[in-house]
Amino acid sequence: MKRIVLGLFLAFIFCLGSCDDDLTRVGTSIQGDSDKISVSVDSFYIEASTVLMESVYARADTGLLGEFYDPLYGTLKSDYICQFYCPAEFQFKHTPINGKIDSVDFRIFYDTWVGDSLAPMRAQIYPIVKPLEKNFYTDVNPEDYADMQASLGMQTYTAFDRSVPDSVRYATDYYGNSTFYPVITVRMPQELGQKFYEETVNNPSSFKDQDAFNEFFPGLYVTNTFGSGNIIGVDVSYFTIYYKYMDVGSEGQDTIIKTSEVFNVTKEVIQFNRFKNTNMDHLIEPNANYTYIKTPAGVCTKLVIPAREIAPFIDGRILNNMPLALYPMPQDEYEYALTMPETLLILPEDSVKSFFENSRVEDGITSFVASYSSASRAYSFGNLSNVLTNHIENSPEKDLSLLVIPVKQKQESNSYYGTVYTTSLSHYLFPYGMKLRKDDAVMKVGVTSSKYGKN
Repeated sequence: MKRIVLGLFLAFIFCLGSCDDDLTRVGTSIQGDSDKISVSVDSFYIEASTVLMESVYARADTGLLGEFYDPLYGTLKSDYICQFYCPAEFQFKHTPINGKIDSVDFRIFYDTWVGDSLAPMRAQIYPIVKPLEKNFYTDVNPEDYADMQASLGMQTYTAFDRSVPDSVRYATDYYGNSTFYPVITVRMPQELGQKFYEETVNNPSSFKDQDAFNEFFPGLYVTNTFGSGNIIGVDVSYFTIYYKYMDVGSEGQDTIIKTSEVFNVTKEVIQFNRFKNTNMDHLIEPNANYTYIKTPAGVCTKLVIPAREIAPFIDGRILNNMPLALYPMPQDEYEYALTMPETLLILPEDSVKSFFENSRVEDGITSFVASYSSASRAYSFGNLSNVLTNHIENSPEKDLSLLVIPVKQKQESNSYYGTVYTTSLSHYLFPYGMKLRKDDAVMKVGVTSSKYGKN
């Protein structure tokens, strides 16, 4: 620990730092000792390590599907369980001809992927047979809810679908936006759609509200049962019941019309995202050079601020500044190597659970975010003195443990004031990986404190 006494300053020096030298010297000469400010900068070293984060809170209507192996970060398998939104008092819009349903399918729309886009994969669907509880952590065991002996359909696919012609793949609308949306379509038993229709006729109370519908149809488990090398980012999931009905035209002619009923996965219903990471033991072994971060639900970096060592040096003083920046190592360049996350969150280790469950955002007091800057090649969090002050006031006998967690940040701007603010933070649910430096140059932090009057 190295201490540097900067000297005695007047309070107004901080707010008039741009004034000329003569005025500054005059101000100093007329102040008494009781008005002087003693400013000190004390240097300390942070400890950094890699810790497991095997389960994260992930309430969302999107997810990941597939399996991917990375030679550094191990294997990730991802799938999901979902309920479906049903409007209250749902009924089929029309009466199917002869009361018969034609077909049913389940569609998985995705907008991105990681890994080999041409790796053959297989999506498979199973029925949920037990009520889902509102537990949105990603270590759920699907076999606790699904009937794994009753497949409702499967479909082999590649993330990059070669059967789609370029004229379709690269088509755009009037505004230049892409009109192509990759999709995996899984054919499901016609009997499932027939069951839905007959239930609306024979037992309409099953569609009285969402709870009644969930009891009738608890949901689906969507998983990967073949292939390894690719994970898709699922954006939208829904299943569709197709049928025909007879329409009587204005001239009395009967016309057969094709139509459908659609049930979507939305934020109003439950979706469990399951992530299973393996082959990560080497990431948490002691490492003198760097720590690791890997998403989703993999490993994160833990920082320990030596609060017990700092406390005596700021006793009776005001803690003004403790800047912190984290520096990633250069990304690996092997094929399909994971990329680094855009935004990181720092917060006390013991507040992670409540932070995400209560949908909080950074407050600059106990939680801080930083986005990667290519100019500085760092995540700069600014002044973390508030969280250290808060910790020392409440737990002076303990060091301060902070976790560094990748997050997805949604922001909005206020055009009137010209400000940008965070509307939501959530765990990053896409594969990312990086190393953070932990050498002395990075782990050394300066703590600035001040005190009025004589030192």
